[in-house]
Amino acid sequence: MAREKTKRITSIGGQALIEGIMMRGPKRTEISVRMPDGTISSETLETDGLGKKYKIFWLPIFRLIRGIYNFFGSNIVGVKALMRSADLSPEEGETEAPSKFDQWMERVFGDKLMNAIMAVGTVLGLLLAIVLFFFLPTWLFNVCEQYLFGTGIEAWRSIIEGAMRIGIFVAYIAIVAHMSEIKRVFEYHGAEHKTIFCYENEEELTVENVRHHSRFHPRCGTSFMIIMLLLGVIIGFFIPFTNPILRTLVKLLCIPVVVGIGYELIRICGRYDNLATRIISAPGLWMQRLTVKEPDDSMIEVAIEAMKAVIPEDGTDLQCPLQAKQPKEKTA
Repeated sequence: MAREKTKRITSIGGQALIEGIMMRGPKRTEISVRMPDGTISSETLETDGLGKKYKIFWLPIFRLIRGIYNFFGSNIVGVKALMRSADLSPEEGETEAPSKFDQWMERVFGDKLMNAIMAVGTVLGLLLAIVLFFFLPTWLFNVCEQYLFGTGIEAWRSIIEGAMRIGIFVAYIAIVAHMSEIKRVFEYHGAEHKTIFCYENEEELTVENVRHHSRFHPRCGTSFMIIMLLLGVIIGFFIPFTNPILRTLVKLLCIPVVVGIGYELIRICGRYDNLATRIISAPGLWMQRLTVKEPDDSMIEVAIEAMKAVIPEDGTDLQCPLQAKQPKEKTA
């Protein structure tokens, strides 16, 4: 799949929310949400990146650490933005009184209730991901090896486990994509990508200009996940354990390395357009057919609102690919 050509490259990125979009620039992070009455509510999130605090982490030697920090930092910011969008966009006509359990939770946790919910949700999500993407493929491979195919397939363990892992991921996305709420999130995802492309092509941010741009962007979280899954296949070749628990533990220990490498690959693919980056980007761009849908004009309006708020006046978000050195002109 060919990527859309752009006149410039921005470091601004975003995330689809519940009836809204978060845009994150070098100096500001903005949430814009479509309210039940049709208006757009926007507010700024306080965030600090590692590179903003410590410029030394932009040196090549620290790139792996930078990727790990930014990945987990972005996830924390993303969860906060998602929870905030849920607060800002209640369902129309939602007047149900809090249950006794809700009242008890409020008394116990007070102002920290949302943080407690986020913590519990994060832990449960991580446990589910570990079981589905780490433990289950290894266990299934062992069952197939023992009862169906024998030890002759051992050399293909990492590839088969990786195929199972990708299959589970694709199946999960395909199933949740049919849920009406998730479908709208995926449509907002498309509005986010289109708006960034419009800005990168130096066009005025209007609904008409944004609408005709591609919804598939190389710097997408979906592409990042696919790259991580593929890197996991490579890492699997170097893990000697066949026990599901031991193999899962070692893979978990390797996550920081995979995240760091994946983060840098996504940055490179977003910055350069050549044969190598197109090959690396291709699986992720294909997967975006499931996670990025065509938005309507009202969603594009929300994306534009968030985008305008984070564009720095000094142009510090703009990045240019490194150009080949030109030969110096001889002077007379």
